[in-house]
Amino acid sequence: MNVVAVIPARYASSRFPGKLLAKETGKYLIEHVYEQVCQAGLVDRVLIATDDRRIGQASDEFGAPWRMTRTDHISGTDRIAEVAGSLEADIIVNVQGDEPEIEPESIDQMIELLRGDDRADMATLAAPFPPGEDEDVNNPNVVKVVVDRNGHALYFSRWPIPYQRDEKDNKPLYRKHLGVYAYRREVLARLSKLEPTPLEKAEKLEQLRALENGIVIAVGQVDRSAEGIDTSEQYSKFVKRYKSR
Repeated sequence: MNVVAVIPARYASSRFPGKLLAKETGKYLIEHVYEQVCQAGLVDRVLIATDDRRIGQASDEFGAPWRMTRTDHISGTDRIAEVAGSLEADIIVNVQGDEPEIEPESIDQMIELLRGDDRADMATLAAPFPPGEDEDVNNPNVVKVVVDRNGHALYFSRWPIPYQRDEKDNKPLYRKHLGVYAYRREVLARLSKLEPTPLEKAEKLEQLRALENGIVIAVGQVDRSAEGIDTSEQYSKFVKRYKSR
């Protein structure tokens, strides 16, 4: 199976404008993401999909192929779907442009999961919450997922799920969703044409559109989650971690 990873890269950001071009480490933030994805052994090709030529120009500087997309996409899924239509690929991987510490092995694990599960239409990842992280479990910005016995997603929510009536200290039941995906090409094309669904609108989670339309999502378990960059404070912490390595 031919696998292409597409990194959706939007310039605008309400909490951290232009964050993908932040360069306090000596490399663009989007450059760090590109380098990590390129290390995934099962990915045949990596490209950046952006709505802004400034990101395209930066991509040229560090040698990354890129495609210009429309500016009116409401999600990264829609942006990569526009690009995927012209790609020869069986599987399309979506890694957000603000995930500089995504582990290449995790990307490979997700691809293997989709390759080995004929029932799955797409795949994603989850990680356990470290002990004592009650605040993260209750944080609506941290998405939780519950899965069935076949490892397929039952539901994603900003609410702490499942509700643990009698065993509130049983933290391993909570799974933190990592916002990376692998799609079968035909499923991505279908998903991008579907209208937003009631649960998606309520939770503001686009993966619920897939579940509400009967699309099966396989969920792989990894040991820990990589922290995405949403704010300047998170970026400063990343810079500190990077420089200390």
